[in-house]
Formats: sequence, structure tokens, C-alpha cells
Amino acid sequence: MTPLDPRLYLVLDPVHGPADPLAVVHAAVEGGVTAVQVRAPAATGRALFDATRAVVAALAGTGVAVIVDDRLDVALAAGADGVHLGRHDVPPAQARRIAGSGLSIGWSVTGPGDLRAADPAVVDLLGIGPVFATATKPDAAPATGLDGLRTLADGARALGVPSVAIGGIDAGNAGDVLAAGVDGLAVSSAIAAAPDPGAAARALRAAPLG
Repeated sequence: MTPLDPRLYLVLDPVHGPADPLAVVHAAVEGGVTAVQVRAPAATGRALFDATRAVVAALAGTGVAVIVDDRLDVALAAGADGVHLGRHDVPPAQARRIAGSGLSIGWSVTGPGDLRAADPAVVDLLGIGPVFATATKPDAAPATGLDGLRTLADGARALGVPSVAIGGIDAGNAGDVLAAGVDGLAVSSAIAAAPDPGAAARALRAAPLG
């Protein structure tokens, strides 16, 4: 399994997203993306499996981890490096029991309750957000804003679990988001929908602290 580096975490729908998702993945990784999450909530299990296998093959040997959103079964079947779970998915403790120690397990934190539910003995990464309102995930929880993000990032640090911020993040606000205390940025459209995904990734990696 490839260890998850959370500094710049691309969330991509390779089933219903870009016309050439693997081209986006390659360009984004060349630009500095350090992890790729496959997220395709409208896809069938088979379509998600096939797409994940393609991303895993494309990133073999790069040191970039591939994570599957929500679907532990697909993550295991497709040979991904991790799974990202939320309150409506398989609980992290049960996922760990099934997957063993090798699979990275992420957990979504939308507020203090999710933070309290995070077991640092089980969870490897906390995804905090949405920080700002986003059209990428219409059913997302209310935005935390930078102040809410700072509080939740402090909580993650107290648990000793790395965190990434997600939701409405782009090169213009990335510095302020990082200054709130998270370990990385999780982005979707800021890279996947950019005319030049590699340049977009480089701009995010170069964002100065706000």
C-alpha cells in the first residue's frame, strides 16, 4: 500500500467527471497532487471498480495514494490504498476490522460530533469541511468558515490525526485555509475543471500562508 500524503488531495469523479479523467490525473500529479480520491456517487459499483482500477494502474509507482470515497468493498476489490468514510458509511472501526492495518481510513468531519467520533487508533486522516459553500457536493453540510475550520483543525491536532480541509477551496483562498492549521487541501473542481490541471495544482501547492 502507498502511504497517504495529504498535502494536496484531488477528489475526482472519473465516471461522470472530466472527459479524459486519466489525463487530468497525470497532469495534476505532475503539478504536485499527492493523493487522488475516486468519488463517483452516481456510479454503479462496477463502474466505480473499473474507474478505480484504471486510476490505480495509472499511478502505479508514482508514490501517490489512491483513495475510494464511501465504498470499502470497491477500495479493497480494486486494490486502492485507502477509503474515505462518513457517518452514513461503514463505521471506521468495522472497516478496520475487515481491511486490516494496511488500508488508510479517512473520516469526514463536518462538526464537533464527527470529531468526537474519530478514534485515532482507527482513523488515519480527517477531512474537515465544507469550509466554503460548494456546488460539487449538493448534499454537503453547512460551511464551517475559516473560524470553524480552525476549531476543528485544533481538535484534529489534539487527537494526533492529520487533517485536510475540503469545500470551495482554490488558489485564491488556499493560503488562508492552510493557515487555519490543517495539514493539506482537498480540492475537486479547482483542479479537475481547470483548463490546465497541472498549472492549477502548482498554484495550489505554491499558495502562501494567509
